Amino acid sequence: MVLMQQKNQIAKVMEAGQAGIGYGLSLSEEEAKLIVEARTHALGQERRVEFGEGIAPRIIYEFCDSDFISQDDYALTIIRLQDIFYLYKNETQDELTDEELLHFMKEQFETVCFGDLDYLEGTCLNIFSQAVRAGYEGYKSLGGRGEYGKFDEVKRWDYELYLEALRELCWR
Repeated sequence: MVLMQQKNQIAKVMEAGQAGIGYGLSLSEEEAKLIVEARTHALGQERRVEFGEGIAPRIIYEFCDSDFISQDDYALTIIRLQDIFYLYKNETQDELTDEELLHFMKEQFETVCFGDLDYLEGTCLNIFSQAVRAGYEGYKSLGGRGEYGKFDEVKRWDYELYLEALRELCWR
């Protein structure tokens, strides 16, 4: 039964992997097996139980259009995102739905982290999970989108201000 479940999970990962083909990303069957094996390890490490296909197919669908994932690191990035997902499901005490956490992760990965998984895990999600554990629920109305700016401790570029200053310099 376990072997049949694993084959089904591999098939689901392979099916989801088709979404990345239009972005130049594909998964081999061997890579799909690695993702499913990594899921088992991550669930054990985080002491979680999960029924069904797992989060990997949804991670693949959510992240396949990222500018920061290349074919060379596609499978390893999916594995790492899966590990991060399970860690922060625990860290947020399961307060966020899977979709809210995935949307938050993707938005930060693209806009704040610029593809840096260490920054996503160690900074963005850490700060956000502290807010959630402290009782913050504002993410619910937006499905996890547009939230990090409320908690970001790092002063960031103001792109519009930068363009305005650049225009002023050019007109002199």
